[in-house]
Amino acid sequence: MSNTINNTPDAGVPDASVIPGEALQRANAPKRKVFAWALWDWSTQPFATVITTFVFGVYLVSSHFGEDTDQLSINYGWAMAAVGVAIALLAPVLGQGSDRRGNRMRNLFITTMLLAVISASLYFVQPDPGYFWLGVALLGVGNVVAEIANVNYYAAIDQVSTPENVGRVSGLGWGLGYLGGITILLLIVLILGMEFAPDDIRIAMVFCGVWTVIFSIPIFIALKDRKPVVMPEKVGVIGAYKELIRSIVRVWRTSRHTLYFLIASAVFRDGLGGVFTYGAILASVTFGFTGGEVIIFGIVANLTAGISSMLFGMLDDRIGPKNVIMISLVSMVLLGLAIFFFHDIGKPIFWVCGLLLTLFVGPAQAASRSYLARLTPEGHTGEIFGLYATTGRAVSFLSSTAWALSIGIAASLAGGAEESVQYAGILGIVIVLAIGLVVLIPVKDPTRVRTTA
Repeated sequence: MSNTINNTPDAGVPDASVIPGEALQRANAPKRKVFAWALWDWSTQPFATVITTFVFGVYLVSSHFGEDTDQLSINYGWAMAAVGVAIALLAPVLGQGSDRRGNRMRNLFITTMLLAVISASLYFVQPDPGYFWLGVALLGVGNVVAEIANVNYYAAIDQVSTPENVGRVSGLGWGLGYLGGITILLLIVLILGMEFAPDDIRIAMVFCGVWTVIFSIPIFIALKDRKPVVMPEKVGVIGAYKELIRSIVRVWRTSRHTLYFLIASAVFRDGLGGVFTYGAILASVTFGFTGGEVIIFGIVANLTAGISSMLFGMLDDRIGPKNVIMISLVSMVLLGLAIFFFHDIGKPIFWVCGLLLTLFVGPAQAASRSYLARLTPEGHTGEIFGLYATTGRAVSFLSSTAWALSIGIAASLAGGAEESVQYAGILGIVIVLAIGLVVLIPVKDPTRVRTTA
């Protein structure tokens, strides 16, 4: 296939339509490099699994930090909203900078080590109301740093994959990430027990930081920065945003399917996040899971998502990433509806349908990343993945809003009996996933894209 791309230094996005896999290598990378790249997901997973989802986030809004836990949750929510805005503003600019200066791996090293330090620093958040905002601030900064690191990490996939195996490589990364979350959660439970007392939580934070440092080392040994052939002139913040706008316009004019995909993926990825974000709440409030049962469910859910990510990664390379995403989203919508309509069955329905839901979360996430990697032209991976992060954060309120509205409407219809209609929140997540599915349908699959100069 013959195609041309304008790769002049001042080009935000190629003038020609994006070539599938153009940014990827043509020769297979050594397996040790592929594994080293994927291991980074394993190394940083404690921040998502232990710190944000199962342990520290819950700790921050507990009675240890004040009697009014509702107000704590509100304050926590507003703080995380501010974090989302910061990420939306920073990600694309930093991504462009990585592409321009060829210092992607250096930036990844700095942000990874900073994330490890922040994780360990959470040890100093004692169970006292006076430490609440310290905990929120550290967690917020950690989320910003993690997202910035992800921009550079996602972009580095072009150094370890080809158009033929990018799906498997991406799936391996997601799979190791989930398995890493399971492993560290199991280790913490085995060492500290299931009760998660405040001191146990604080010690676990140090463990998370050390874990990130140790397991991130391989990627920095295996992969090095690749300097651009022509070093472009430095661009300030305002200049970077002007170029970003020009890039979006050029993508719209030359490769609209890329922009459509960024929009569609932003919506359905927020729905995917909502599955894990509110899964523990559903399990506990609606289906009566104990704290220990929630942890066990989380471990099994991560194991399920991790294995399916790697298996579906092979399917991605065979049938294409869009088909993998479509299969995953349709299945999740149906399973979510099953939980809603058959919630009276109790724990069994959530164990079965809830775990099946997580079966499709990882594959959809991994296929989304490989889809974008196939679309991205050489020299613009950081910028495009910056847009990927930005669009995702721009709609990060969707699942939370849909969740709250669904419960509120159900409560009104039920005469205000809110406790009895918590299960209605799953409808909000289903709606977000369905919207993402509908927007994705007209998007062209990378394997069918053809370009002309």
